[in-house]
Amino acid sequence: MHTILCKDHSYTPSKIVCIGRNYVEHIYELGNEIPSSMVVFNKPNSAISDRLRFFSEKTRFEGEICFLIAGGKITGVGFGLDLTKADTQEYLKSKGLPWERAKGFDGSCVLGRFVPLEGRVEELSMTLHINDILVQEAVYGLMIYKPAMMLEEIKGFMSLEDGDVIMSGTPKGVNTYSVGDRFVGRIYSKDLLLVESAWVVS
Repeated sequence: MHTILCKDHSYTPSKIVCIGRNYVEHIYELGNEIPSSMVVFNKPNSAISDRLRFFSEKTRFEGEICFLIAGGKITGVGFGLDLTKADTQEYLKSKGLPWERAKGFDGSCVLGRFVPLEGRVEELSMTLHINDILVQEAVYGLMIYKPAMMLEEIKGFMSLEDGDVIMSGTPKGVNTYSVGDRFVGRIYSKDLLLVESAWVVS
Protein backbone atom coordinates (compact mmCIF):
# COMPACT_ATOMS: atom_id res chain seq x y z
CA MET A 1 0.00 0.00 0.00
CA HIS A 2 1.31 3.43 -0.95
CA THR A 3 1.62 6.16 1.67
CA ILE A 4 1.77 9.96 1.57
CA LEU A 5 3.41 12.41 3.94
CA CYS A 6 2.01 15.51 5.62
CA LYS A 7 4.49 17.20 7.93
CA ASP A 8 5.52 14.46 10.40
CA HIS A 9 2.52 12.23 9.69
CA SER A 10 2.25 9.30 7.29
CA TYR A 11 -1.10 8.35 5.73
CA THR A 12 -2.25 5.41 3.64
CA PRO A 13 -5.08 6.57 1.37
CA SER A 14 -7.81 4.04 0.67
CA LYS A 15 -8.58 5.94 -2.52
CA ILE A 16 -8.03 9.14 -4.47
CA VAL A 17 -11.29 10.91 -5.30
CA CYS A 18 -10.98 12.97 -8.47
CA ILE A 19 -13.21 15.83 -9.58
CA GLY A 20 -13.46 16.11 -13.35
CA ARG A 21 -14.34 19.14 -15.48
CA ASN A 22 -14.00 21.65 -12.65
CA TYR A 23 -12.51 24.55 -14.67
CA VAL A 24 -14.49 26.08 -17.54
CA GLU A 25 -11.52 26.85 -19.80
CA HIS A 26 -10.23 23.28 -19.47
CA ILE A 27 -13.67 21.94 -20.40
CA TYR A 28 -13.61 24.01 -23.58
CA GLU A 29 -9.97 23.08 -24.19
CA LEU A 30 -10.93 19.41 -24.55
CA GLY A 31 -14.19 20.07 -26.38
CA ASN A 32 -16.40 18.81 -23.56
CA GLU A 33 -19.71 20.10 -22.25
CA ILE A 34 -20.07 21.83 -18.89
CA PRO A 35 -21.57 19.11 -16.66
CA SER A 36 -24.93 19.58 -14.97
CA SER A 37 -23.54 17.94 -11.82
CA MET A 38 -20.13 17.19 -10.36
CA VAL A 39 -18.06 14.60 -12.27
CA VAL A 40 -16.47 12.20 -9.76
CA PHE A 41 -14.21 9.21 -10.33
CA ASN A 42 -11.70 7.31 -8.19
CA LYS A 43 -8.12 6.19 -8.49
CA PRO A 44 -7.05 3.21 -6.36
CA ASN A 45 -4.19 3.27 -3.88
CA SER A 46 -2.12 1.30 -6.40
CA ALA A 47 -2.21 4.31 -8.77
CA ILE A 48 -0.22 6.47 -6.32
CA SER A 49 3.42 7.16 -7.09
CA ASP A 50 6.12 9.63 -6.11
CA ARG A 51 7.74 9.09 -9.52
CA LEU A 52 6.64 10.62 -12.82
CA ARG A 53 6.99 8.05 -15.57
CA PHE A 54 6.60 8.19 -19.33
CA PHE A 55 3.86 5.82 -20.49
CA SER A 56 3.08 6.74 -24.09
CA GLU A 57 3.01 9.65 -26.52
CA LYS A 58 -0.75 9.92 -25.89
CA THR A 59 -0.49 10.17 -22.10
CA ARG A 60 -1.09 13.69 -20.79
CA PHE A 61 -0.50 15.44 -17.48
CA GLU A 62 -3.13 17.32 -15.47
CA GLY A 63 -1.80 19.41 -12.57
CA GLU A 64 -4.13 19.78 -9.60
CA ILE A 65 -4.58 21.20 -6.11
CA CYS A 66 -4.98 18.16 -3.88
CA PHE A 67 -6.64 18.02 -0.48
CA LEU A 68 -5.81 15.57 2.31
CA ILE A 69 -8.76 14.34 4.36
CA ALA A 70 -8.66 13.45 8.06
CA GLY A 71 -11.51 13.42 10.53
CA GLY A 72 -13.95 14.00 7.69
CA LYS A 73 -12.51 17.39 6.78
CA ILE A 74 -9.69 18.95 4.76
CA THR A 75 -6.54 19.07 6.85
CA GLY A 76 -3.74 19.29 4.28
CA VAL A 77 -2.93 20.48 0.79
CA GLY A 78 -0.41 19.40 -1.84
CA PHE A 79 0.29 19.32 -5.57
CA GLY A 80 -0.55 16.29 -7.68
CA LEU A 81 -0.60 15.09 -11.27
CA ASP A 82 -3.52 13.13 -12.71
CA LEU A 83 -2.07 11.22 -15.66
CA THR A 84 -4.48 10.25 -18.41
CA LYS A 85 -4.09 7.89 -21.36
CA ALA A 86 -5.98 10.25 -23.66
CA ASP A 87 -6.50 7.86 -26.56
CA THR A 88 -7.84 5.16 -24.26
CA GLN A 89 -10.14 7.62 -22.52
CA GLU A 90 -11.57 8.90 -25.79
CA TYR A 91 -12.36 5.34 -26.90
CA LEU A 92 -14.01 4.49 -23.57
CA LYS A 93 -16.05 7.71 -23.62
CA SER A 94 -17.22 6.98 -27.17
CA LYS A 95 -18.55 3.61 -25.99
CA GLY A 96 -20.06 4.95 -22.77
CA LEU A 97 -17.67 2.85 -20.70
CA PRO A 98 -15.91 3.62 -17.38
CA TRP A 99 -12.53 5.39 -17.42
CA GLU A 100 -10.44 3.20 -15.10
CA ARG A 101 -8.15 1.88 -17.85
CA ALA A 102 -7.33 5.50 -18.81
CA LYS A 103 -7.25 7.05 -15.34
CA GLY A 104 -6.61 4.38 -12.70
CA PHE A 105 -3.54 2.58 -14.01
CA ASP A 106 -0.47 2.06 -11.81
CA GLY A 107 1.55 5.28 -11.55
CA SER A 108 -1.28 7.51 -12.79
CA CYS A 109 -1.56 9.52 -9.55
CA VAL A 110 1.71 11.36 -8.91
CA LEU A 111 1.64 13.06 -5.53
CA GLY A 112 4.13 15.35 -3.84
CA ARG A 113 4.26 15.96 -0.12
CA PHE A 114 1.40 17.59 1.73
CA VAL A 115 1.44 20.37 4.30
CA PRO A 116 -1.19 21.37 6.87
CA LEU A 117 -3.72 23.73 5.37
CA GLU A 118 -3.06 27.06 7.02
CA GLY A 119 -5.01 30.18 6.18
CA ARG A 120 -8.23 30.37 4.21
CA VAL A 121 -8.91 27.79 1.52
CA GLU A 122 -10.27 30.64 -0.62
CA GLU A 123 -6.73 32.02 -0.93
CA LEU A 124 -5.23 28.91 -2.57
CA SER A 125 -3.69 28.88 -6.03
CA MET A 126 -1.39 26.61 -8.02
CA THR A 127 1.19 26.76 -10.79
CA LEU A 128 2.89 24.09 -12.88
CA HIS A 129 6.15 24.74 -14.71
CA ILE A 130 7.69 22.27 -17.16
CA ASN A 131 11.31 22.92 -18.10
CA ASP A 132 10.96 26.36 -16.45
CA ILE A 133 7.96 27.31 -18.62
CA LEU A 134 4.61 28.07 -16.95
CA VAL A 135 2.05 25.69 -18.45
CA GLN A 136 -0.80 25.68 -15.92
CA GLU A 137 -2.09 28.02 -13.24
CA ALA A 138 -5.33 28.33 -11.32
CA VAL A 139 -6.90 30.11 -8.38
CA TYR A 140 -9.67 29.02 -6.06
CA GLY A 141 -12.17 31.36 -7.67
CA LEU A 142 -11.95 29.57 -11.05
CA MET A 143 -13.22 26.27 -9.61
CA ILE A 144 -16.82 25.49 -10.58
CA TYR A 145 -17.16 23.30 -7.48
CA LYS A 146 -15.38 24.62 -4.40
CA PRO A 147 -13.75 22.30 -1.80
CA ALA A 148 -16.67 22.52 0.65
CA MET A 149 -19.06 21.51 -2.14
CA MET A 150 -16.77 18.62 -3.10
CA LEU A 151 -16.81 17.29 0.46
CA GLU A 152 -20.57 17.53 0.76
CA GLU A 153 -21.21 15.86 -2.59
CA ILE A 154 -18.74 13.01 -2.02
CA LYS A 155 -19.98 12.31 1.51
CA GLY A 156 -23.50 12.03 0.11
CA PHE A 157 -22.67 8.65 -1.43
CA MET A 158 -19.20 7.54 -0.30
CA SER A 159 -17.25 7.41 2.97
CA LEU A 160 -13.98 9.31 3.19
CA GLU A 161 -11.28 7.61 5.27
CA ASP A 162 -8.40 9.35 7.02
CA GLY A 163 -5.65 9.81 4.44
CA ASP A 164 -7.91 9.88 1.40
CA VAL A 165 -7.09 12.59 -1.11
CA ILE A 166 -9.40 14.75 -3.22
CA MET A 167 -7.91 15.91 -6.52
CA SER A 168 -9.86 19.07 -7.29
CA GLY A 169 -9.61 19.14 -11.07
CA THR A 170 -7.20 20.63 -13.58
CA PRO A 171 -7.14 24.04 -15.27
CA LYS A 172 -6.38 24.62 -18.95
CA GLY A 173 -2.94 23.77 -20.29
CA VAL A 174 -2.91 19.96 -20.23
CA ASN A 175 -0.63 18.30 -22.73
CA THR A 176 1.59 15.31 -23.36
CA TYR A 177 5.15 15.10 -22.03
CA SER A 178 8.51 13.44 -22.70
CA VAL A 179 11.29 11.59 -20.89
CA GLY A 180 13.61 14.08 -19.20
CA ASP A 181 11.01 16.83 -18.77
CA ARG A 182 11.27 18.57 -15.39
CA PHE A 183 7.98 19.34 -13.62
CA VAL A 184 7.69 21.77 -10.71
CA GLY A 185 4.28 22.17 -9.07
CA ARG A 186 3.61 24.81 -6.45
CA ILE A 187 0.72 25.57 -4.12
CA TYR A 188 0.32 29.10 -2.74
CA SER A 189 -1.82 30.84 -0.15
CA LYS A 190 -2.05 34.34 -1.59
CA ASP A 191 1.65 35.11 -2.27
CA LEU A 192 2.99 32.63 0.31
CA LEU A 193 4.47 29.43 -1.12
CA LEU A 194 3.03 26.56 0.91
CA VAL A 195 4.61 23.59 -0.80
CA GLU A 196 6.66 22.76 -3.90
CA SER A 197 7.06 19.36 -5.56
CA ALA A 198 9.41 18.51 -8.43
CA TRP A 199 9.85 15.48 -10.68
CA VAL A 200 11.99 14.56 -13.69
CA VAL A 201 10.22 12.21 -16.11
CA SER A 202 11.82 8.76 -16.22
